[in-house]
Amino acid sequence: MESMSSPESEPGPADAPSADVLPAVAPQLRALRRRASLTLEAAARSAGLSPAHLSRLETGQRQPSLPMLLALARIYGTTVSELLGETVTERDAVVRAADMEPTAAGGWTYWQAGAAGRGMQALRVEVPYGSQGDIVRVHPGEEWLYVLRGRLRLRLGDTTHRLGPGDSAHFDSLTPHRIAAQDPDGTELLFVHTLLQSPTATLCLGPNPGEMP
Repeated sequence: MESMSSPESEPGPADAPSADVLPAVAPQLRALRRRASLTLEAAARSAGLSPAHLSRLETGQRQPSLPMLLALARIYGTTVSELLGETVTERDAVVRAADMEPTAAGGWTYWQAGAAGRGMQALRVEVPYGSQGDIVRVHPGEEWLYVLRGRLRLRLGDTTHRLGPGDSAHFDSLTPHRIAAQDPDGTELLFVHTLLQSPTATLCLGPNPGEMP
């Protein structure tokens, strides 16, 4: 799930890089791509970018958006924190509520509920009604979710499940899946997913014609 929205379309020539949007990530992007044994062409194709655009990201001529970082992190088998060059001096087993900073992406709000740099990511997620309901996700790994509040529609393959508070789901992420809030008040859930260190561990997102039944 990690997911979260698809990488943004490439900017036109008139778009200038903004130094205050995100820290410079160029050195990490190139190093982590090479660590994953991926060519520029292969990584760009997996991320839905052109090789020229990925090259501009790696040389600092462009700054990636959060959706781009999420996709690249999956492809390189790492985390957004590492892409941004953040180092974790000590992995504390406990994450305090006061340390959970909200991050908005694609209309959803996320709180990191686990330590950074792990092979598994734990999040608390708020899903507003009508947000990302048409996005289909397919990627290697596993996902587990637990509904805290509200009702959730989970589409796995051709089957739609409706989950309420206390319900959970655990599934293979290669199964095409969609998540949407059932009610206008939205829903809140706990979400855990694996980040496989594999060249094919890409997040495939895109609108699916029609709405969930």
